[in-house]
Amino acid sequence: MTKTNSHIAKAEALAPLIRQHADEAERQRHLPRAVAEAFARNGLYRLAGTPDIHGADADAMTQIGVIEAASRADGSAGWNLMIGIETFGLIGPGFKDRCPELIADPLTIMASSTAAVGRAQRDGDGWRVSGQWQFVSGIHNAQIFGATVHLYDGDEQVVEGNRYAVVPEGEYEIVDTWHVGGLRGSGSHDVRLDDVFVPGNRIIAPIGGNAATSPQLRLPLGNRLAYNKAAVAIGIAQAGLDAFVDLATRKQPRFTTRTLRDRPFAQRAVANAEARLIGARAALMDRTAASWETVVAGGEVAARDRAVFHIIASDAARAAVEVVEMLCEAAGTTANRIGEPLERIARDVRVVRQHATVAPHLIEDAGRTLLGLESESFVVRSR
Repeated sequence: MTKTNSHIAKAEALAPLIRQHADEAERQRHLPRAVAEAFARNGLYRLAGTPDIHGADADAMTQIGVIEAASRADGSAGWNLMIGIETFGLIGPGFKDRCPELIADPLTIMASSTAAVGRAQRDGDGWRVSGQWQFVSGIHNAQIFGATVHLYDGDEQVVEGNRYAVVPEGEYEIVDTWHVGGLRGSGSHDVRLDDVFVPGNRIIAPIGGNAATSPQLRLPLGNRLAYNKAAVAIGIAQAGLDAFVDLATRKQPRFTTRTLRDRPFAQRAVANAEARLIGARAALMDRTAASWETVVAGGEVAARDRAVFHIIASDAARAAVEVVEMLCEAAGTTANRIGEPLERIARDVRVVRQHATVAPHLIEDAGRTLLGLESESFVVRSR
Protein backbone atom coordinates (compact mmCIF):
# COMPACT_ATOMS: atom_id res chain seq x y z
CA MET A 1 0.00 0.00 0.00
CA THR A 2 1.37 3.42 -0.91
CA LYS A 3 1.77 6.23 1.57
CA THR A 4 -0.97 8.19 -0.18
CA ASN A 5 -3.45 5.32 -0.13
CA SER A 6 -2.64 4.55 3.50
CA HIS A 7 -4.04 7.93 4.59
CA ILE A 8 -7.25 7.41 2.64
CA ALA A 9 -7.51 3.87 4.01
CA LYS A 10 -7.25 5.20 7.55
CA ALA A 11 -10.11 7.62 6.92
CA GLU A 12 -12.23 4.87 5.36
CA ALA A 13 -11.53 2.59 8.33
CA LEU A 14 -12.94 5.24 10.67
CA ALA A 15 -16.29 5.35 8.83
CA PRO A 16 -18.10 2.98 11.26
CA LEU A 17 -16.97 5.08 14.25
CA ILE A 18 -18.02 8.29 12.51
CA ARG A 19 -21.47 6.89 11.68
CA GLN A 20 -21.86 5.56 15.20
CA HIS A 21 -21.50 9.08 16.62
CA ALA A 22 -23.27 11.04 13.86
CA ASP A 23 -26.61 11.29 15.69
CA GLU A 24 -24.82 12.37 18.86
CA ALA A 25 -23.04 15.12 16.91
CA GLU A 26 -26.39 16.29 15.56
CA ARG A 27 -27.93 16.41 19.06
CA GLN A 28 -25.08 18.19 20.84
CA ARG A 29 -24.17 20.41 17.86
CA HIS A 30 -20.48 19.58 17.84
CA LEU A 31 -18.24 16.64 16.97
CA PRO A 32 -18.03 13.97 19.72
CA ARG A 33 -14.59 13.75 21.28
CA ALA A 34 -14.21 10.07 20.35
CA VAL A 35 -14.25 10.96 16.64
CA ALA A 36 -11.94 13.96 17.00
CA GLU A 37 -9.42 11.92 18.99
CA ALA A 38 -9.53 9.15 16.38
CA PHE A 39 -8.73 11.69 13.66
CA ALA A 40 -5.81 12.95 15.76
CA ARG A 41 -4.46 9.48 16.61
CA ASN A 42 -4.40 8.59 12.93
CA GLY A 43 -2.57 11.79 12.02
CA LEU A 44 -5.39 13.03 9.81
CA TYR A 45 -5.63 16.57 11.20
CA ARG A 46 -1.98 17.09 10.30
CA LEU A 47 -2.23 15.61 6.84
CA ALA A 48 -1.30 18.95 5.25
CA GLY A 49 1.18 19.95 7.95
CA THR A 50 4.86 20.06 7.15
CA PRO A 51 7.17 17.44 8.73
CA ASP A 52 8.67 19.98 11.16
CA ILE A 53 5.27 20.25 12.88
CA HIS A 54 4.62 16.49 12.91
CA GLY A 55 2.74 16.68 9.61
CA ALA A 56 2.45 14.17 6.79
CA ASP A 57 2.90 16.83 4.08
CA ALA A 58 0.51 14.81 1.92
CA ASP A 59 -0.29 15.93 -1.60
CA ALA A 60 -3.49 17.80 -2.40
CA MET A 61 -5.17 14.81 -4.07
CA THR A 62 -4.69 12.74 -0.92
CA GLN A 63 -6.25 15.49 1.16
CA ILE A 64 -9.30 15.46 -1.09
CA GLY A 65 -9.60 11.66 -0.82
CA VAL A 66 -9.34 11.67 2.97
CA ILE A 67 -11.91 14.46 3.39
CA GLU A 68 -14.28 12.72 0.96
CA ALA A 69 -14.07 9.50 2.94
CA ALA A 70 -14.90 11.19 6.25
CA SER A 71 -17.67 13.29 4.69
CA ARG A 72 -19.23 10.21 3.11
CA ALA A 73 -19.61 8.78 6.62
CA ASP A 74 -21.01 12.05 8.02
CA GLY A 75 -20.89 15.56 6.59
CA SER A 76 -20.27 17.31 9.91
CA ALA A 77 -17.37 15.01 10.77
CA GLY A 78 -15.88 15.56 7.33
CA TRP A 79 -16.22 19.32 7.73
CA ASN A 80 -14.41 19.21 11.10
CA LEU A 81 -11.60 17.13 9.65
CA MET A 82 -11.33 19.43 6.63
CA ILE A 83 -11.03 22.53 8.81
CA GLY A 84 -8.41 20.81 10.96
CA ILE A 85 -6.38 19.83 7.91
CA GLU A 86 -6.53 23.38 6.56
CA THR A 87 -5.65 24.90 9.92
CA PHE A 88 -2.49 22.88 10.41
CA GLY A 89 -1.54 23.18 6.76
CA LEU A 90 -1.97 26.94 6.49
CA ILE A 91 -1.23 28.19 10.00
CA GLY A 92 0.89 25.40 11.48
CA PRO A 93 4.18 26.38 9.78
CA GLY A 94 4.08 29.67 11.71
CA PHE A 95 4.53 27.80 14.99
CA LYS A 96 7.96 26.39 14.12
CA ASP A 97 10.06 29.43 15.06
CA ARG A 98 7.62 31.07 17.47
CA CYS A 99 5.91 28.63 19.82
CA PRO A 100 6.59 25.03 18.67
CA GLU A 101 5.92 23.67 22.16
CA LEU A 102 2.19 24.32 21.73
CA ILE A 103 1.89 21.72 18.96
CA ALA A 104 4.73 19.38 19.99
CA ASP A 105 2.17 16.73 20.96
CA PRO A 106 0.94 15.17 17.69
CA LEU A 107 -2.48 14.69 19.29
CA THR A 108 -3.01 18.43 19.81
CA ILE A 109 -5.99 19.76 17.86
CA MET A 110 -6.21 23.36 16.67
CA ALA A 111 -9.18 25.50 15.63
CA SER A 112 -9.16 28.95 14.08
CA SER A 113 -11.30 31.56 12.37
CA THR A 114 -10.87 34.27 9.76
CA ALA A 115 -14.52 35.31 9.99
CA ALA A 116 -13.66 38.33 12.15
CA VAL A 117 -10.59 40.35 13.07
CA GLY A 118 -9.95 41.11 16.72
CA ARG A 119 -7.76 43.75 18.33
CA ALA A 120 -4.39 42.99 19.90
CA GLN A 121 -3.16 45.90 22.02
CA ARG A 122 0.52 46.04 22.93
CA ASP A 123 1.20 45.38 26.61
CA GLY A 124 4.93 45.20 27.37
CA ASP A 125 6.39 42.17 25.62
CA GLY A 126 2.97 40.83 24.77
CA TRP A 127 -0.51 41.77 23.62
CA ARG A 128 -3.98 42.14 25.11
CA VAL A 129 -6.45 40.50 22.75
CA SER A 130 -10.18 41.08 22.55
CA GLY A 131 -12.84 40.12 20.04
CA GLN A 132 -15.41 37.56 18.98
CA TRP A 133 -14.86 35.18 16.08
CA GLN A 134 -17.57 33.27 14.20
CA PHE A 135 -17.66 29.83 12.59
CA VAL A 136 -14.96 28.21 14.73
CA SER A 137 -15.60 24.63 13.61
CA GLY A 138 -14.24 21.96 15.94
CA ILE A 139 -13.54 24.31 18.85
CA HIS A 140 -15.01 21.94 21.46
CA ASN A 141 -12.23 19.43 20.80
CA ALA A 142 -9.38 21.90 20.31
CA GLN A 143 -6.51 22.61 22.67
CA ILE A 144 -5.49 25.75 20.75
CA PHE A 145 -7.42 28.59 19.12
CA GLY A 146 -5.92 30.84 16.45
CA ALA A 147 -7.54 34.29 16.52
CA THR A 148 -7.11 36.62 13.54
CA VAL A 149 -6.04 40.03 14.86
CA HIS A 150 -4.68 43.45 13.99
CA LEU A 151 -1.76 44.59 16.14
CA TYR A 152 -1.95 48.03 17.78
CA ASP A 153 0.39 50.16 19.84
CA GLY A 154 -1.91 52.79 21.27
CA ASP A 155 -4.16 53.86 18.39
CA GLU A 156 -1.64 53.01 15.70
CA GLN A 157 -1.69 49.71 13.83
CA VAL A 158 1.93 48.58 13.99
CA VAL A 159 1.91 45.81 11.38
CA GLU A 160 0.01 45.92 8.11
CA GLY A 161 -2.48 43.13 7.62
CA ASN A 162 -3.54 40.30 9.90
CA ARG A 163 -1.69 38.08 12.32
CA TYR A 164 -2.76 35.10 14.42
CA ALA A 165 -2.86 35.27 18.18
CA VAL A 166 -2.48 31.72 19.53
CA VAL A 167 -4.48 31.06 22.68
CA PRO A 168 -4.50 27.76 24.64
CA GLU A 169 -7.61 26.03 25.92
CA GLY A 170 -8.99 27.58 29.09
CA GLU A 171 -8.20 31.16 28.06
CA TYR A 172 -11.02 31.56 25.54
CA GLU A 173 -14.79 31.32 25.85
CA ILE A 174 -16.96 29.21 23.54
CA VAL A 175 -20.17 31.11 22.77
CA ASP A 176 -23.15 28.89 21.95
CA THR A 177 -24.26 30.34 18.61
CA TRP A 178 -24.43 27.37 16.22
CA HIS A 179 -28.23 26.96 15.98
CA VAL A 180 -28.59 25.75 12.41
CA GLY A 181 -30.07 23.09 10.16
CA GLY A 182 -27.24 21.88 7.92
CA LEU A 183 -23.88 20.67 9.26
CA ARG A 184 -25.32 21.00 12.75
CA GLY A 185 -22.77 18.58 14.16
CA SER A 186 -19.80 20.64 12.99
CA GLY A 187 -19.91 22.76 16.15
CA SER A 188 -19.07 25.99 14.33
CA HIS A 189 -19.76 28.18 17.35
CA ASP A 190 -18.27 31.58 18.19
CA VAL A 191 -15.20 32.14 20.35
CA ARG A 192 -14.76 35.22 22.54
CA LEU A 193 -11.63 36.75 24.06
CA ASP A 194 -11.91 39.59 26.55
CA ASP A 195 -8.59 41.31 27.27
CA VAL A 196 -6.61 38.05 27.25
CA PHE A 197 -2.82 38.42 27.52
CA VAL A 198 -0.95 36.70 24.68
CA PRO A 199 2.87 36.53 24.90
CA GLY A 200 4.76 38.05 21.99
CA ASN A 201 6.02 34.68 20.71
CA ARG A 202 2.43 33.53 20.29
CA ILE A 203 1.71 36.04 17.56
CA ILE A 204 2.34 34.16 14.30
CA ALA A 205 1.99 34.66 10.55
CA PRO A 206 -1.48 34.71 9.00
CA ILE A 207 -2.87 32.33 6.38
CA GLY A 208 -0.64 32.63 3.35
CA GLY A 209 2.08 34.35 5.34
CA ASN A 210 4.52 31.45 5.76
CA ALA A 211 7.56 30.71 3.67
CA ALA A 212 7.02 28.13 0.92
CA THR A 213 8.98 25.21 2.40
CA SER A 214 6.92 22.54 0.60
CA PRO A 215 4.96 22.29 -2.68
CA GLN A 216 1.59 22.71 -1.03
CA LEU A 217 2.68 26.03 0.49
CA ARG A 218 3.30 27.16 -3.10
CA LEU A 219 -0.24 26.29 -4.20
CA PRO A 220 -2.48 29.37 -4.66
CA LEU A 221 -4.13 30.17 -1.34
CA GLY A 222 -7.62 30.52 -2.76
CA ASN A 223 -7.35 27.20 -4.58
CA ARG A 224 -6.26 25.45 -1.37
CA LEU A 225 -9.25 26.86 0.47
CA ALA A 226 -11.57 25.74 -2.33
CA TYR A 227 -10.62 22.15 -3.12
CA ASN A 228 -11.12 20.93 0.44
CA LYS A 229 -14.61 22.46 0.63
CA ALA A 230 -15.48 20.79 -2.66
CA ALA A 231 -14.22 17.50 -1.24
CA VAL A 232 -16.70 17.74 1.64
CA ALA A 233 -19.56 18.38 -0.78
CA ILE A 234 -18.57 15.46 -3.00
CA GLY A 235 -18.32 13.12 -0.03
CA ILE A 236 -21.78 14.13 1.18
CA ALA A 237 -23.21 13.61 -2.30
CA GLN A 238 -21.60 10.16 -2.43
CA ALA A 239 -23.41 9.41 0.83
CA GLY A 240 -26.60 10.56 -0.86
CA LEU A 241 -26.10 8.02 -3.64
CA ASP A 242 -25.44 5.30 -1.06
CA ALA A 243 -28.60 6.23 0.85
CA PHE A 244 -30.73 6.35 -2.28
CA VAL A 245 -29.63 2.93 -3.51
CA ASP A 246 -30.41 1.46 -0.10
CA LEU A 247 -33.81 3.18 0.00
CA ALA A 248 -34.69 2.17 -3.56
CA THR A 249 -34.16 -1.52 -2.81
CA ARG A 250 -36.45 -1.53 0.23
CA LYS A 251 -39.10 1.12 -0.40
CA GLN A 252 -42.37 0.12 -2.02
CA PRO A 253 -44.16 3.29 -3.08
CA ARG A 254 -47.85 3.58 -2.36
CA PHE A 255 -50.30 2.20 -4.88
CA THR A 256 -47.75 -0.12 -6.48
CA THR A 257 -46.45 -3.63 -5.97
CA ARG A 258 -42.94 -2.80 -7.13
CA THR A 259 -40.00 -1.30 -5.28
CA LEU A 260 -38.69 2.18 -5.98
CA ARG A 261 -35.74 0.82 -7.95
CA ASP A 262 -38.14 -0.64 -10.53
CA ARG A 263 -39.36 2.84 -11.49
CA PRO A 264 -37.75 4.30 -14.64
CA PHE A 265 -37.76 7.74 -12.97
CA ALA A 266 -35.61 6.40 -10.12
CA GLN A 267 -33.31 4.62 -12.54
CA ARG A 268 -32.85 7.80 -14.56
CA ALA A 269 -32.28 9.87 -11.42
CA VAL A 270 -29.54 7.64 -10.04
CA ALA A 271 -27.86 7.39 -13.44
CA ASN A 272 -27.86 11.16 -13.97
CA ALA A 273 -26.69 11.76 -10.41
CA GLU A 274 -23.82 9.32 -10.79
CA ALA A 275 -22.73 10.89 -14.07
CA ARG A 276 -22.87 14.44 -12.71
CA LEU A 277 -20.88 13.61 -9.60
CA ILE A 278 -18.24 11.51 -11.37
CA GLY A 279 -17.69 14.29 -13.89
CA ALA A 280 -17.41 17.01 -11.27
CA ARG A 281 -15.02 14.99 -9.15
CA ALA A 282 -12.86 14.05 -12.12
CA ALA A 283 -12.58 17.70 -13.16
CA LEU A 284 -11.62 18.73 -9.62
CA MET A 285 -8.95 16.03 -9.37
CA ASP A 286 -7.62 16.85 -12.84
CA ARG A 287 -7.20 20.56 -12.06
CA THR A 288 -5.76 19.79 -8.61
CA ALA A 289 -3.22 17.38 -10.08
CA ALA A 290 -2.24 19.91 -12.75
CA SER A 291 -1.64 22.62 -10.14
CA TRP A 292 0.27 20.17 -7.98
CA GLU A 293 2.57 19.20 -10.86
CA THR A 294 3.23 22.89 -11.52
CA VAL A 295 4.30 23.73 -7.97
CA VAL A 296 6.31 20.52 -7.54
CA ALA A 297 8.28 21.55 -10.62
CA GLY A 298 8.89 24.95 -9.00
CA GLY A 299 6.48 26.91 -11.19
CA GLU A 300 3.67 29.30 -10.32
CA VAL A 301 0.05 28.55 -11.19
CA ALA A 302 -1.02 31.12 -13.80
CA ALA A 303 -3.92 33.52 -13.21
CA ARG A 304 -6.08 31.83 -15.83
CA ASP A 305 -5.46 28.40 -14.30
CA ARG A 306 -6.32 29.75 -10.86
CA ALA A 307 -9.58 31.10 -12.23
CA VAL A 308 -10.47 27.84 -13.97
CA PHE A 309 -9.72 26.01 -10.74
CA HIS A 310 -12.31 28.11 -8.93
CA ILE A 311 -14.86 27.50 -11.64
CA ILE A 312 -14.32 23.76 -11.30
CA ALA A 313 -14.35 23.77 -7.47
CA SER A 314 -17.50 25.89 -7.27
CA ASP A 315 -19.16 23.74 -9.90
CA ALA A 316 -18.25 20.62 -7.89
CA ALA A 317 -20.07 22.07 -4.87
CA ARG A 318 -23.01 22.95 -7.10
CA ALA A 319 -22.96 19.47 -8.63
CA ALA A 320 -23.12 17.87 -5.18
CA VAL A 321 -26.26 19.85 -4.35
CA GLU A 322 -27.82 19.02 -7.72
CA VAL A 323 -27.09 15.33 -7.23
CA VAL A 324 -28.73 15.22 -3.82
CA GLU A 325 -31.74 17.18 -5.10
CA MET A 326 -32.19 14.69 -7.97
CA LEU A 327 -32.13 11.81 -5.52
CA CYS A 328 -34.50 13.45 -3.04
CA GLU A 329 -36.97 14.15 -5.83
CA ALA A 330 -36.88 10.50 -6.88
CA ALA A 331 -37.12 9.31 -3.27
CA GLY A 332 -40.42 11.08 -2.68
CA THR A 333 -41.65 12.09 0.77
CA THR A 334 -39.23 9.68 2.46
CA ALA A 335 -36.42 12.17 1.82
CA ASN A 336 -38.17 14.68 4.08
CA ARG A 337 -38.59 12.31 7.02
CA ILE A 338 -36.36 12.98 10.03
CA GLY A 339 -34.23 9.92 10.67
CA GLU A 340 -33.87 9.06 6.99
CA PRO A 341 -30.28 9.66 5.80
CA LEU A 342 -31.32 11.72 2.77
CA GLU A 343 -33.02 14.31 4.98
CA ARG A 344 -29.81 15.19 6.81
CA ILE A 345 -27.67 14.82 3.70
CA ALA A 346 -29.85 17.37 1.88
CA ARG A 347 -29.44 19.88 4.73
CA ASP A 348 -25.70 19.34 5.00
CA VAL A 349 -24.73 19.57 1.35
CA ARG A 350 -26.45 22.92 0.82
CA VAL A 351 -24.34 24.52 3.54
CA VAL A 352 -21.08 23.66 1.80
CA ARG A 353 -22.14 25.51 -1.36
CA GLN A 354 -22.76 28.63 0.76
CA HIS A 355 -19.10 28.87 1.81
CA ALA A 356 -17.24 31.89 0.45
CA THR A 357 -14.57 29.75 -1.25
CA VAL A 358 -16.95 27.69 -3.41
CA ALA A 359 -20.02 29.94 -3.59
CA PRO A 360 -21.79 30.15 -6.97
CA HIS A 361 -20.86 33.80 -7.56
CA LEU A 362 -17.18 32.82 -7.81
CA ILE A 363 -17.91 31.15 -11.15
CA GLU A 364 -19.02 34.50 -12.53
CA ASP A 365 -16.06 36.29 -10.96
CA ALA A 366 -13.58 33.76 -12.33
CA GLY A 367 -15.19 34.27 -15.73
CA ARG A 368 -13.98 37.87 -15.58
CA THR A 369 -10.42 36.58 -15.65
CA LEU A 370 -11.15 34.42 -18.68
CA LEU A 371 -12.39 37.54 -20.47
CA GLY A 372 -9.30 39.58 -19.61
CA LEU A 373 -10.90 41.54 -16.75
CA GLU A 374 -9.62 41.81 -13.20
CA SER A 375 -11.23 39.47 -10.70
CA GLU A 376 -13.17 41.22 -7.96
CA SER A 377 -12.72 38.40 -5.42
CA PHE A 378 -9.63 37.95 -3.27
CA VAL A 379 -10.29 34.21 -3.28
CA VAL A 380 -9.90 34.06 -7.06
CA ARG A 381 -7.05 36.57 -7.24
CA SER A 382 -4.93 35.12 -4.44
CA ARG A 383 -1.69 33.37 -5.35
